[in-house]
Amino acid sequence: MKRWFGALLLAWLGSAAALAASPQAVVFMYHRFGEDRFPSTSIRLAQFRAQLDLLEREGFRVLSLAEVVAAIREGRMLPDKAVAITIDDAYLSVYRHAYPLLRERGWPFTVFVATRPVDRGFKSYMSWAQMREMREHGVSFANHSRDHGHLTEVAVADPVRRRVLIREELLQAQQRLREELGEVLPFFAYPYGEYDPLVAEVVAELGWVGFGQQSGAFGPSTDLRVVPRFPVSDWYGELKSFATKAASLPLPLAQVTPFDPVLRAPQPPSLRVSLARRLPRQGELRCYASHQGEIEVRWLDDGRSFEARAPKPFGTRRGRYNCTVPSLSAGRYYWFSHLWIQPWLAEE
Repeated sequence: MKRWFGALLLAWLGSAAALAASPQAVVFMYHRFGEDRFPSTSIRLAQFRAQLDLLEREGFRVLSLAEVVAAIREGRMLPDKAVAITIDDAYLSVYRHAYPLLRERGWPFTVFVATRPVDRGFKSYMSWAQMREMREHGVSFANHSRDHGHLTEVAVADPVRRRVLIREELLQAQQRLREELGEVLPFFAYPYGEYDPLVAEVVAELGWVGFGQQSGAFGPSTDLRVVPRFPVSDWYGELKSFATKAASLPLPLAQVTPFDPVLRAPQPPSLRVSLARRLPRQGELRCYASHQGEIEVRWLDDGRSFEARAPKPFGTRRGRYNCTVPSLSAGRYYWFSHLWIQPWLAEE
């Protein structure tokens, strides 16, 4: 009995030490605020206020995205329960609603800007002048492409030419950001969260960090080409779920196969994940597929690798496998998500 208790205590202490010793954070992603006719991308203002209140009440530390990336890259410690807030597209409701609420608290955030809608003066987008005002008060900006198209579908058979076109799309947006806002962060948010190996390679070659829309926490084993962010909207804004996501931990990854999320045929994809270390409760791993619920998981003989596969194909353009393992800290889960794209289906 004493031996068993001692082993359990050592495992608990080891897990607690790992949590304390690893730089890690959660990155949230928003789009619109108070635009209730777009529930899949907009957050109701009452929901947003409640989420900000929760972060403050529960002792979360809201840090700038640049600070989080630098710490994780360099292996420097971050406060426990560190979070960063990002917003995609640069809609006008960011300026009208999100900016005043976040400025009131003195909390930093980053806006990923699709530049052409701003240049064309679309009424639903912020102006460059409004963004310059926000920048004066500590808001940071980064690249979300020029046209906000599906970069995985740049229709050129020659991969060399395709690489050139994607690179031009990103660099033209970066030039406009610098012209209007000065120096901007070397970060890129994939439109729709979609990427493939070539697009991710272009981002890496430019020396940028790429951000997706797949769920999960950000830590030392995260692939900097596709950093996860938890999407938040009316549909995904329930407060209890938000709190669980905010407290989540990065699943320690050694390898993920495949990297490429683009599927070539309408069949359930197979995912293989190898962990960098064994987790005390890894036997409680659960994986879920979009719109299908829990799916089968099979552990491999090495004791650190598992395979997951949904029972049927996805019915939407984008789907995800979400995998979680409970930690030894009550209410906190290791969390990893993998994106899948079915290019033959239209935008849902």
